[in-house]
Amino acid sequence: MIRKCETIMLDLTLDHATVVEHDKKQLHPLHHPKQHQDPLVVERAEGVWLYTTDGRKVLDGMAGLWNVNIGYGNQELPEVAAEQMRKLAFTSNFVGMTTPPSAELAYRMAGMAHPTLNTTFFTSGGSESNDTAFKTARYYWRRLGKPEKVKIISRQGAYHGITVAATAATGIPRYHTMFGPLTPGFSHIPAPNPYRYTGDIQPHETVGQAAARALEEEILRQGPETVAAFIAEPIQGVGGVIVPPDDYFPLVRAICDKYEVLLIVDEVICGFGRTGLWFGQHHWELRPDIMSFAKGVTSGYLQLGGIQISDAIREVIDAAPPEEAWMHGYTYSGHAAACAVALKNLEILEREGLVENSRVMGERLKGGLSKLLDFNIVGDVRGRGLLCGVEIVKDKTTREPDLAKALEIYNLCLARGLRTRNVGNVLAFSPPLSITAEEVDLIVDILGGVIDSVSE
Repeated sequence: MIRKCETIMLDLTLDHATVVEHDKKQLHPLHHPKQHQDPLVVERAEGVWLYTTDGRKVLDGMAGLWNVNIGYGNQELPEVAAEQMRKLAFTSNFVGMTTPPSAELAYRMAGMAHPTLNTTFFTSGGSESNDTAFKTARYYWRRLGKPEKVKIISRQGAYHGITVAATAATGIPRYHTMFGPLTPGFSHIPAPNPYRYTGDIQPHETVGQAAARALEEEILRQGPETVAAFIAEPIQGVGGVIVPPDDYFPLVRAICDKYEVLLIVDEVICGFGRTGLWFGQHHWELRPDIMSFAKGVTSGYLQLGGIQISDAIREVIDAAPPEEAWMHGYTYSGHAAACAVALKNLEILEREGLVENSRVMGERLKGGLSKLLDFNIVGDVRGRGLLCGVEIVKDKTTREPDLAKALEIYNLCLARGLRTRNVGNVLAFSPPLSITAEEVDLIVDILGGVIDSVSE
């Protein structure tokens, strides 16, 4: 028997116990019921601070999910969203239609990441963006008469999203085991991790050179005639905040050119100021063929992502006859309200100097965290801008990861009013780019106190 739906009045003043009870009807990302027996119920936020229904104040050292770049509580973005929604919240952006916000945002972003990236396709988030990148790479080679070039090479520890193809590109086994078989045609090579590189290093070879060589060897193993693209985050986020050596990406670009392999740069986390420059790729003056983005483009105030493609790829797409058109699109591609919010968000990032603040405060954060290397359980501290990681080990000499201790530190930090994220045995930090020096120092003080309390 179908139960009659009850009329529910919207009530945003529910008490903590009621919210926790009602939350049992929700299936959360990476769901496990034990994690939501006593959830952190956030009812409002301001700057870098979260305020909960049970009276707690928590410094959000993760900016939501690496993405609230301008900080919480901004009042300009809601006003822009409301104004756009009153005129036009959404209509189709498919063939023959567009909207002023999507057209203006595409124009605003042209050449922003690289002079050759002048065309944008909009999605709703990072997973859709990377799926779009894979399909576009395969389409490009098919149009050039090389339909066998379909394989995608990624890296161990990479995170590229949660759709079937994006999960296949993700190099974290836990994301694979429960949902296989995944999309075929994806392979993984060692990441350029200076602290614990998993590949082989030849005499007089740097980690960057060895990791780049691993890419070349994988292209040859798969057959260059079958490889469509190599995808890489400038700095790996979920994989442990891995900052590559400076010699890595120039070698990668040269190898991709040598074997006619497209380079997809995943800027979903790194983009829009997170690493102290507008895009992570700018640290190495990298030239992508395709760039995926999301998160910081709207600072999470509305859902938006996309890819940018090189002028060469755009020419191939435009030259296709109608019967071989680039048949791809999402219902919410170019969502008018989301694009309007993104435009204002970019204005705020620029006007308030938040990218530069990310660089300056990032240096302060990394400097403070580096002092924790005095503890034997802190094996490594790394990062660029406001994207930092602290690796927890059982012993400095063996470098054996200590996942249990990292989880314990995460929980104790949260109890003391600091939200971080334990990605494996690494405690990740990516606070809003609006963070102040005092708030940076508070992150270091709380984390240092917790590590001191759990260290033998």
